[in-house]
Amino acid sequence: MGSCITGELAKSSAFYRSVYSEIEEVGWEHLVRLGEDLTFLSFRILDKKGRVHILEIQLDRTYPKSPPSISADVPYVFNLEWSMHSRLKNVVQQFKEHLEKLQEFWSTLEDIDKSLWVDHNMASFAISYRQINVGNDCFIMLSINVTDPKSLPEIRFLGSGPSVNSMRKQWQRNSKRWKRDNPFLENLACLLETHLPGPPDVQKKQQQVECGICYAQSLPVDDELGNNGWIGTDCTCDNTNCHRAFHSICLGDWLRSITTTRQSFNVLFGNCPYCSEPVAVKINSAKQ
Repeated sequence: MGSCITGELAKSSAFYRSVYSEIEEVGWEHLVRLGEDLTFLSFRILDKKGRVHILEIQLDRTYPKSPPSISADVPYVFNLEWSMHSRLKNVVQQFKEHLEKLQEFWSTLEDIDKSLWVDHNMASFAISYRQINVGNDCFIMLSINVTDPKSLPEIRFLGSGPSVNSMRKQWQRNSKRWKRDNPFLENLACLLETHLPGPPDVQKKQQQVECGICYAQSLPVDDELGNNGWIGTDCTCDNTNCHRAFHSICLGDWLRSITTTRQSFNVLFGNCPYCSEPVAVKINSAKQ
């Protein structure tokens, strides 16, 4: 009995040492989360365009005999190449290579998201379709080819009435006019023979965004922090390629846990937990 316990402890100790060593190879500055038993990790990875991606890795207790399970905000997960000699840095490197293949696809989605009236509740790095509001309760659902984003997309027209019927007929009639060398939005306007509306400013201002730390859109506010009620995210990373939103309370608590954070009066200065760019947040005087 005693020898079995000793053997299990030895295995656990070796597992912990191995995981810590491999995190060191990747870089602790890229680590976002680490499970208490070290079987779950998530790393923050920037692609060549500065977009922030979170790679989640689940380890089996038999690791590295068994390959890790991975998930990420991508439209499809790559086939992990693994051997007994592979390490976490190899997983991260393969993920970076996978991100490189998706750059053109994401650039196309970004053009759509910035220029058209997109339902942002259905928009993410992992989704290859976009629902676009064209007005008068009419929508088009675009499905972009992940591996060939310059090709003619699949399209569905949602709604009823003459506007939808007209656009459907124009698309069928003009689909052969799609030119791979033309910008995606130019092709879209050409085939539909109409100017698609851009995102209304009001919608942008009213859109609620979840906090990058607590993952909630709103937090309850008690008397100690201010007025009773709920508050939404109220500070954002200035890096345009990140632009993560946070509750100032959450960001302040997170920055306090980092030894490199500086404080001047009631302002904390540190780094964004996602892209590592400088961030600053005012803190409540009662919590200093």
